[in-house]
Amino acid sequence: MDSPEVTFTLAYLVFAVCFVFTPTEFHSAGLTVQNLLSGWLGSEDAAFVPYHQRRTAATLLCHSLLPLGYYVGMCFAAPEKQLYYPSQTPETWRAFLLLALMLPALACTLIYYWSQDQWARHPLACTLALYALPRSGWRAVASSVNTEFRRIDKFATGVPGARVIVTDTWVMKVTTYRVHVAQQQDVHLTVTESQQHDLSPDSNLPVQLLTIRVASANPAVQAFDIRLNSTEYGELCEKLQAPIRSAANVVIHQSLGDLFLETFASLVEVNPAYSVPSSQDLEACIGCMQTRASVKLVKTCQAAAEGECQQCYCRPMWCLTCMGKWFASRQDPQRPDTWLASHVPCPTCRARFCILDVCAVR
Repeated sequence: MDSPEVTFTLAYLVFAVCFVFTPTEFHSAGLTVQNLLSGWLGSEDAAFVPYHQRRTAATLLCHSLLPLGYYVGMCFAAPEKQLYYPSQTPETWRAFLLLALMLPALACTLIYYWSQDQWARHPLACTLALYALPRSGWRAVASSVNTEFRRIDKFATGVPGARVIVTDTWVMKVTTYRVHVAQQQDVHLTVTESQQHDLSPDSNLPVQLLTIRVASANPAVQAFDIRLNSTEYGELCEKLQAPIRSAANVVIHQSLGDLFLETFASLVEVNPAYSVPSSQDLEACIGCMQTRASVKLVKTCQAAAEGECQQCYCRPMWCLTCMGKWFASRQDPQRPDTWLASHVPCPTCRARFCILDVCAVR
């Protein structure tokens, strides 16, 4: 392959992936289906259901055109292949062109089917029809959803490709190609999984992500999963009418302090261990008096005479949890992004230390 062909292929691949999975930079630049077709899509606040019916259809069509866009681009990037004359191109490129033409054709066919009877066959309309009263239709339910979405007291979180919206009556998940809807009074919610991350890419803070399964009592309504930060869990519970059950192995940290203690413990585990001399007995932690002392401050981050940290000569007197709470108590609550890299004084001798100096006792 020639260099221009390789360069264009890599560049278009990056563009296509970013256009489909839209990172923050593409949203900021306005390179999204919602922004490019905002004039036709209308306002989400004014008409939530019609907006997302058009949005999902437009997204499907735009994404189906990406292979054809690549073929057209290759006509200019590699003119020696004569791709603008399909009859003279190799079999592989003819097959690719056929696929690139079939995808938007199939997408247009599906969108035409959805749009029949004023979008009554759209998957969102079909889901709303399951909640319609006997003498009404899906449009009456859609009107209720539109009205509740306009209220300022709704719960909304998540990235654009996986937004979670909870109103007084509805639990909704907005994805790239679909909108999942369930009625609050019919759902069973279960926390099925939690993922702990030491650092969030957005805020450089520890974060716990919860996966909640939303299952409707109506078997015709497809169950779906929603993901959110554990710090938003309390706000979600306030908006929900039904309780949320938790799997036996899931521990939810609803405060930043809980998340920090979890991260603090995981970082201490990878630090070098401290071996207690055989002649020394470990006493109870002087912070809680409930467990034995389990950590010792040993300067391991830098050489003895370097840096801000100092050598602590205190014997092990604190458990890991109390030391983590002491470390957190010395931080600026308005700057949680600086907690992990900060230095605090030893609670006993005031020698300054960082997290790298906290060693588990073995």
